[in-house]
Amino acid sequence: MFHGLTGSPFEMVYFGKKLFKSGYDIYCPILPGHCQGVIEILNVSWQEWLEFGLNKFDELKKEYDEVFVTGVCLGAVIALAVALERKEVKGVSALATTLFLDGWSIPWYRFLIPFGANTIYKFFYVFPESEPYGLKNEETRKKVMNIMSENTSSLDCFPLICIYELLKISKYVQKNIAKFDTPIITIHSVDDDLTSLKSAELVHKKVKSSINEFVKLENSYHLIVLDNEKDFVIEKTMNFFNKISDLESSFA
Repeated sequence: MFHGLTGSPFEMVYFGKKLFKSGYDIYCPILPGHCQGVIEILNVSWQEWLEFGLNKFDELKKEYDEVFVTGVCLGAVIALAVALERKEVKGVSALATTLFLDGWSIPWYRFLIPFGANTIYKFFYVFPESEPYGLKNEETRKKVMNIMSENTSSLDCFPLICIYELLKISKYVQKNIAKFDTPIITIHSVDDDLTSLKSAELVHKKVKSSINEFVKLENSYHLIVLDNEKDFVIEKTMNFFNKISDLESSFA
């Protein structure tokens, strides 16, 4: 499991616990540059994220007959990139895949990101994260905000250079997506505040996977692993993994 940009494994705890109770071993590592403050994340490249993901997959493949990969936001993009490089990936659940920053909460001046990212400003400028923080459920939003105020593992902003690296790994995936043939389920909210359905639709249409499912959510924002339809997302992912597993009887 890969968490999102400037986030932490906390995002995936509920999701992971449910899958664990269903018989899956769960691994959700901290992505390079994350959970250490702003300075560390400014020095991480997209290639490091990909290499990290590949190394984690390779380690697990030595121990398990089947390894599934999932992630939210940046984590979904990394999951796709890992499966492009490792044909042994059994299946992918891509959650709120962020290939484009075109959600309704993104500032109107987002078109300037590529320009600023090619200047010295990429080391200094940050986009402050604000309401709704990717969550439609107001009660969950308050809980997450309280946790973030007490815990510095997640950032409350998006440094421009991080966004630049996200867009670069996204371009890598877009460039190679037609080669993707791993079984995949893509789950995305129609009301995602960070990235519109365009990202998920591109993945669903471009992959050549013989098993290719697409689920649209109607009552969530970006953090679908914590929002109103989190249990539905888990159910869809778990059923998908069970269906394509050669060890399906183990999860009966």
